[in-house]
Amino acid sequence: MRVQPSYVIPCLPPADIDFQTTEILIALIDAHRSLAELKGCADSIPNQTILINTLALQEAKASSEVESYVTTQDELFQADLHISEWISLAAKEVSRYREALMHGFEKMRAQQGILSNATLIDLFQLLKGSNEGFRQHSGTVLKNEKTGSTKFVPPQDGAEIHAHMRALENFINTDEPGELDSLIKMAIIHHQFESIHPFSDGNGRIGRILCVLYLVHSGLLNTPVLYLSRYINQYKSDYYRLLQAVRDTAGHALSNAEAWRAWVVYLIRGVAQTAKQTVWQVNAMRELMAQTKQRMRNAVPKLYSQDLLNNLFRHPYTRIEFVQRDLNITRQTAARYLRELVKVGLLQEHSQGKHLYFINQPLVQLLLQGEQEC
Repeated sequence: MRVQPSYVIPCLPPADIDFQTTEILIALIDAHRSLAELKGCADSIPNQTILINTLALQEAKASSEVESYVTTQDELFQADLHISEWISLAAKEVSRYREALMHGFEKMRAQQGILSNATLIDLFQLLKGSNEGFRQHSGTVLKNEKTGSTKFVPPQDGAEIHAHMRALENFINTDEPGELDSLIKMAIIHHQFESIHPFSDGNGRIGRILCVLYLVHSGLLNTPVLYLSRYINQYKSDYYRLLQAVRDTAGHALSNAEAWRAWVVYLIRGVAQTAKQTVWQVNAMRELMAQTKQRMRNAVPKLYSQDLLNNLFRHPYTRIEFVQRDLNITRQTAARYLRELVKVGLLQEHSQGKHLYFINQPLVQLLLQGEQEC
């Protein structure tokens, strides 16, 4: 039996909604100021892949926890070593999230900033290890976790889903003069994507990747280093309540406008809070890199190179093979470099079974502290 949708997907942007309220404007000022500071400090890191690699691990962990894939930091960093027998199901989901995020960023750059439906389908296929695209069949419903009752029925017809996603793709990539502020637009995009619910699974995670990629698309960031998942985890009940309130009030102009504005304020405040936290983390990482660079130059001057320093910060847990590859040196030389760094206290050496790896403990502690701060 065909499931009937309970919510009519709105036009874009939502019609007759005044987003120019005092509360939204104040939230926008704070968020734009915080994003500008983050953009500046992130651009000051010499190798951007360090931030994308390392901070994306944190986002992947937090985003997966929203979906109840819980993993420890140790499991997360061990998964980054690419030793298959160490990777739990939860850690595998986290690793796929980071891979999808980075792939989306690279593909968007290759397409001159276009954020296409084809890219979103790629993200889904990477995230889920699937060759599916947008949903073609009915039956997808969202249920209340506590009661099991149906709380929302997204569009069911494949052709309708494709039509809504084409409209969303156009909305994302068309910037008209005098249009909505980019952060208001990001909040609308995220709500629209989650309401269309175009994939059979993984919509929450892809929707959160979509947010940060849109910030890059709109020029508010140069690299995808702001991640909302910790904020959403912290205020998860508000996230789902406000998301659903927009749907529940559809057809009631006044209450629907209030619901839209509350949702927009929630997400803009999330951007501001997360940007401030990330500024702290990026600045702390930059300071730690400078300290490590100085210690390397003092203790092992013949070993120091920017490539070796970058490796230690791109991989909180590193392997001989990683150093061999990144520095284009022999395995024997890479092993000697790492053991010299252990001797002077810059790394800790660990072995598990036949596998050997090396931990940048100060970086791990910084990331853990950042998680607690957030």
